[in-house]
Amino acid sequence: MNNTSIASSSAGIPDLNYKRWRRRNIVSRLLSVLAGLFAFICVLPLVAVLTYVLIKGISAFNLDLFTQLPPPPGGEGGGVGNAIIGSVIVTAIAAMIAIPVGVGGGIYLAEYSTGRGFSQFIRFGTNVLAGVPSIIAGVFIYGVIVSTRILFGHTFSAIAGGTALSVLMLPTVVKTTDEGLKLVSNDLRRAAFGVGASRFVTVSQITLPKAFTPIATGVVLSIARAAGETAPLIFTALFSPFWPNGIFEPIATLSVLIYNFAAQPYDLQNQLAWAASFILVVFILALNLLARWLARFASK
Repeated sequence: MNNTSIASSSAGIPDLNYKRWRRRNIVSRLLSVLAGLFAFICVLPLVAVLTYVLIKGISAFNLDLFTQLPPPPGGEGGGVGNAIIGSVIVTAIAAMIAIPVGVGGGIYLAEYSTGRGFSQFIRFGTNVLAGVPSIIAGVFIYGVIVSTRILFGHTFSAIAGGTALSVLMLPTVVKTTDEGLKLVSNDLRRAAFGVGASRFVTVSQITLPKAFTPIATGVVLSIARAAGETAPLIFTALFSPFWPNGIFEPIATLSVLIYNFAAQPYDLQNQLAWAASFILVVFILALNLLARWLARFASK
């Protein structure tokens, strides 16, 4: 083979060496920088919120903040202890209502439904309910429970607030349970049926334990979503400046306290609102981190 043929054959081979200043490489680097910038902007609001509420409320942070009642207008000292306890109570009531109902609905959709008719209606209704504004849930429970005095003659109460929050939690619990059970291999179900296990035993002893982690993740995320709601609680739990006096009485919560105190013309109340905001944000952030940890645990 002569030199001319060698040159022609080598000329047909593309140059695979990386050239920094080629147009496509410059565009690629610019897009990478742009994507990184957008990712930073996505996280920036969280950092800004945490920093701002901490700076505004740091002066109110002391032991009294967690152990004392809110002060009267123009008063001194005080804390948000009743609102912290009230938020825990209302959220716990919501969880006790939403978790059994939501997990049961998800089990039906994943294990018992045929994928037609009624099950399609449930999935559609769940998707619609997930997009319903929270204030609508509050107005609904106000009309059904508060205004009718159906709870032994009581009106605004912790249980009414918990019921309103449970409506908001239900879609997340149902969907994560449904999807979590679908991740369980059908081979496990067939093996259980093959040795004579009933569908109930298969679900309770095999598929449900296998799907525990994704279900728990969805439950934690639903609690995090409900814990920060304000509008439903204004219509149902109202507010109380005193310590909780039972689940059938009005109760203070952090979100409603923030709403009330932020609009008052007193510096102390404003500082308590900022301090309560930081407590609420940290609580919700901790729940989301727990959900992330559960998701990572499931992937191992």
